[in-house]
Amino acid sequence: MLKELKSAERLFLLIKKQFPLIVSSVSKGKIFNEMQRLINEDPGSWLNAISIWKNLLELNAKKEKLSQRDDNQLKRKVGENEIIIAKKLKIEQMQKIEENRDCQLGKQIEEQTLEQRDFTTKRENFQEGFQNDTEIATDTRNQNDLTFRVSCRCSGTVGKAFTAQEVGKVIGIALMKHFGWKADLRNPKLEIFIHLNDIYSVVGIPVFRVPLASRAYIKTAGLRSTIAWAMASLADIKAGAFVLDPMCGLGTILLEAAKEWPDVYYVGADVSDSQLLGTWDNLKAAGLEDKIELLQVSVIELPLPSESVDIIISDIPFGKKFKLGEDIKRILQEMERVLHVGGTIVLLLSEDHHRRLTDCKESSIPFNSKDSHTDEPGIKKCLIPEEKTGTSKTVSTSFEASNHKFLDKMSPFGSLVPVECYKVSLGKTDAFICKYKKSHSSGL
Repeated sequence: MLKELKSAERLFLLIKKQFPLIVSSVSKGKIFNEMQRLINEDPGSWLNAISIWKNLLELNAKKEKLSQRDDNQLKRKVGENEIIIAKKLKIEQMQKIEENRDCQLGKQIEEQTLEQRDFTTKRENFQEGFQNDTEIATDTRNQNDLTFRVSCRCSGTVGKAFTAQEVGKVIGIALMKHFGWKADLRNPKLEIFIHLNDIYSVVGIPVFRVPLASRAYIKTAGLRSTIAWAMASLADIKAGAFVLDPMCGLGTILLEAAKEWPDVYYVGADVSDSQLLGTWDNLKAAGLEDKIELLQVSVIELPLPSESVDIIISDIPFGKKFKLGEDIKRILQEMERVLHVGGTIVLLLSEDHHRRLTDCKESSIPFNSKDSHTDEPGIKKCLIPEEKTGTSKTVSTSFEASNHKFLDKMSPFGSLVPVECYKVSLGKTDAFICKYKKSHSSGL
């Protein structure tokens, strides 16, 4: 159940959470002592968390081995069935030539062979199960024989006073002294996560070594999968809908949507052939080649009839590599044209794009289908990445959403009326997930 969570980037077993460390006018030695108290004060909370963590790992490993054993048994049965079918055909041929007595003898030999094979299979299954149980029991007895690594994140006043390396060293030494664990920076069995800031001090253990945001079905990541999933979830996708991403990049949004809402017609468009090749690789890896159609077209010249799309979800590119500028308006005009009345648009916007749209009272550019297609070279140029082989930007931290009270102050952009807006942390930069509804026909 935990692995199926789509909105979480990482899950942690909470060992301790307390008030932030007071750094001002306090010596480093005293602060280091306070950090060591995170381990020494309540060792029981550590042992309880470690026990839960071990149980989860053992349960997961046991299920994976059982699943692998079932697969092996299925393959074995398929092989046996093939042998049986081949022998039956051979017996039928022999019946035409040999006497009835010889045929009966062949059947007896076949039955004995099958019984012997069944006995061998049962014996192998018993030995394998006994070996698995022995491994788990042995691992449980060696719970204290752990290797570990400390991962730190320091921000605020703590981050200005100490580096993550300093904090990790202090915590690591305390763990070795108190529990006798061994440090292993390359391949530890256990990872300890420390987060110190001006709001709290948190210590925890990642439940899974691989973050949940690293989807097994995405070969090459573009936009972070949790952000893509959040955007798709805001779009209220229903079965039978026509969903378009006109600037799909490596197709992360469409992949997340198609995995969660499969009975939908998805189309991804992008002007870059290298991006579409990456999308195709992702689709094949995820087994979604038949679910998502790809088009190499410009976002301002979509080969779609007006008001033909139910939902548009897109990450509007931003950063040094992309020069959109004022053309964000032209992009929305074309999206508005192909969206039917009552349809939904969900966009990931930079702070600059969001500010341009928020401050837009009345656009000087008419909103109609005739003006949505253009041959202006300047606009086409700014919709193409400067580097051909570039990949779409990667988001690096957790999804932190908070609804904004200024929604009622935002004026409609053409027929697109703002519905929801959430601020998203992308690590060093912030962005906004904005949802719009088309209130009336673009030509009105």
